[in-house]
Amino acid sequence: MASRLYNPFVAFKFDNQACFLTGEKLRTPEEEVQVFPVWMMRAFDLEEKPFKMLDENLVTYKSLKLPCSVGVAQAFEQIENDVERAMKVGYKEVKNLDEKMLFQWIGKILYGVVFNEIQVGIRQAVHSGEEMNFSQALVHKFRNLHFMLQSLVVPMEFEHVNPFNIQVFPIDNAPETFLYRDEINTLVFSLRMRDFGVIATLQDNGTNAIYHEETLNHVKGHVLHPIQFEEICARYFYSAYLFNRLPEYTFMETPEKVYVEPMALNDWTLKPIFDNWQTKTYGQVLENFWKPWGYTLFEIIKNPEQPMTFLFNNENKLPEIVGLVKA
Repeated sequence: MASRLYNPFVAFKFDNQACFLTGEKLRTPEEEVQVFPVWMMRAFDLEEKPFKMLDENLVTYKSLKLPCSVGVAQAFEQIENDVERAMKVGYKEVKNLDEKMLFQWIGKILYGVVFNEIQVGIRQAVHSGEEMNFSQALVHKFRNLHFMLQSLVVPMEFEHVNPFNIQVFPIDNAPETFLYRDEINTLVFSLRMRDFGVIATLQDNGTNAIYHEETLNHVKGHVLHPIQFEEICARYFYSAYLFNRLPEYTFMETPEKVYVEPMALNDWTLKPIFDNWQTKTYGQVLENFWKPWGYTLFEIIKNPEQPMTFLFNNENKLPEIVGLVKA
């Protein structure tokens, strides 16, 4: 049986002549979709704002596009409409969105960034006359993400546990807030806007959420100050870096659907799934996430045993933040 899943990483095909998701040959250059949703770019005036690529070059949000067939574009549009409706209402509606739908929405953005990064890399390799040096571990991650994203157009069932985990938080944001972050090497994503924030890990089988279970339970039921949400983001982005497994999945194709089963993360080495937490390195990550408030690394790790936190007070409760700007 011919595979139902398209794999552009075999021939490393990332041109604009084929649909990025299915490999279907496109008829015109106009068959494309924006990486970032049009409604979001317009709502927060992002279209001409700079977006930094891995090579430090700046492009605009609007310039990031994906070659896309009409059928796939229509499928994305259905999801886009549901997500837009929820995000314009706010936290309660976003929290109620189906996790698989949110994954497809987030996955399209993150993979869209990856696709554009790869295109830049290919152009640079052609220009320099050198072969493109691409990590096989990243190929492995991106290929799996691309396969899973095809759940949009191919019936797909994730068995036992979802490969992805998405957390939604209520936040007392300033009305004009829009803050997007991603780390494509670790496939972690965050978004803060309106009255909510989202953190997603796209290929860890929910392991980072287990790692941060105490913190997630601690803040559950509370509306967070933006600095508290950014602290949780910093913890997630750092733990995603410490996550030392390359998750494997079996994709079993049947006439009815594709079954995706995660392989066990434990291996023969018995090495812990996360490398050791280093306070100084975490402090550097947190300093970056707390830039709007100006806290320095020195202040954050002044006591290395107890780094600065806005999530726990001396009574181990969530402190109320008063007088701190909602950046």
